Amino acid sequence: MSDLLTARLVLHPLTAGETERVVAGEADGGGRWAPGYPTAGDVIAGRRLLCAWASAGDPRPFGNYEIRRREDSRAIDGLGFHGPPDENGGVTIGFGLAPSARGRGYASEALRGLLLFAQAHGVTCVRGDADHDNIASQHVMRAAGMQPAGRDENLRHFEITLDRLVGGH
Repeated sequence: MSDLLTARLVLHPLTAGETERVVAGEADGGGRWAPGYPTAGDVIAGRRLLCAWASAGDPRPFGNYEIRRREDSRAIDGLGFHGPPDENGGVTIGFGLAPSARGRGYASEALRGLLLFAQAHGVTCVRGDADHDNIASQHVMRAAGMQPAGRDENLRHFEITLDRLVGGH
């Protein structure tokens, strides 16, 4: 499967071996990781991906992607799908960004790229969530065109219907 490209980023679909290295926190010989990557969220997402791989086979294209800067190929974190589309064509996504890469619009750019990819692959609705106090992640989802879709005691929920997505959001 090919990398997805945005203006400043490469969204690289992780293989099982690459995911095992992320979970173990061990860059390969050519791996260039930004300070703070992988985060605890990356390890959790990686474990979930490895379980999916073991039980159902290769989840790509609805797996995890490593976010890399095009300028230096440095991995700055990840984003991805929590699984394939459901019976209604909906997916849930998650994302993160290493602290050293925050504040530059990378997460919003990566999420917009993933939304366009999802739309091109027949996904009709994308959902995500963030802790109530995680204003940065809420801002990222809004910047990518996702709208508030409710809340519970722990999370604010967001979603976007992809037929509304045009040219980036």
